Amino acid sequence: MASMIAASFLRRPLQNRALFRCLSLSASRLSSHGRYYTKKHEWIAINDGIGTVGISDFAQEALGDVVYVELPEIGTELSQGESVGAIESVKAASDIYSPISGKVTERNSEVEDSPGLINKSTYDKGWLFKLQVKDENELKALMDEAAYEKFKAEEQEH
Repeated sequence: MASMIAASFLRRPLQNRALFRCLSLSASRLSSHGRYYTKKHEWIAINDGIGTVGISDFAQEALGDVVYVELPEIGTELSQGESVGAIESVKAASDIYSPISGKVTERNSEVEDSPGLINKSTYDKGWLFKLQVKDENELKALMDEAAYEKFKAEEQEH
């Protein structure tokens, strides 16, 4: 009897380890489902079907001090790759493109009032707008962090 209990007890850690591995893989998939980038240097982070959109640190450095931002109106339906607004800096002006399709749910009014937030806090306070994601499969056309780093390096070589 004692040997049956011991055998049962010894099997549980293996089952728990398998469960732990399964949970770890799921968590790593979720965490890698973080920020995606376009070739025009916008980023999007998805959380519960809502995408937060901004420009990359690389883009804000290239632009210099941002002085004006034009964002899409709440309720606007956007298509992937569509020009949806503009950013102006002391150096240049640039269009903002939607990384994926969706409906605008929120604009970052802080960035509209203080465009320099994009330079100071690109990924936190410097986001531009949020949208209800229409089709997460469109993320396949975007780059993850590693692919974006490679893309930037290749772009700088040319």
